Amino acid sequence: MDTADERERPHDSPRQSVWGYPRPPRVEPSARRIWVVLAGVTLADTRRALRVLETSHPPVYYVPPDNVRWEHLSPSSLHTWSESKGVASYLDAKVGDRLVREAGWYYRAPSPGYEALAGHIAFYPGKMDACYVDGEQVRAQDGASCGGWVTSEIEGPFKGDPGGRDR
Repeated sequence: MDTADERERPHDSPRQSVWGYPRPPRVEPSARRIWVVLAGVTLADTRRALRVLETSHPPVYYVPPDNVRWEHLSPSSLHTWSESKGVASYLDAKVGDRLVREAGWYYRAPSPGYEALAGHIAFYPGKMDACYVDGEQVRAQDGASCGGWVTSEIEGPFKGDPGGRDR
């Protein structure tokens, strides 16, 4: 008997090279089930994520704000700037005694062309206990500032990986 997670796992998904992704980045809707877990609590769960594709990076999934457990998130003092998307604001995550600093980020007022991202939250898979795409647990993109979600269908080398390209 299969579980719900096994039924949602992609079968024979086409392989995607990150070197075929666009520059500047593209935002596209995704109906795949995306969920994020920290300390046994699901912080986010949606089938309405936005996926950002950018040359040399695995996809980053942004979860709509109404599919996020806000009681576990609080603003961080960190803000960074993306040449394409604008100013990012960061969030800390806390579940019980477990605190993860800068667990994710969002854009309050993204740059023109990226308005759809406004308020959507992206989580760093390497800082969470688990992140999933259609039942497949993702691997975090290497590199401290990289938030890409690596699945079995994504091919590199990725920016940030040992031996990966810089651009």
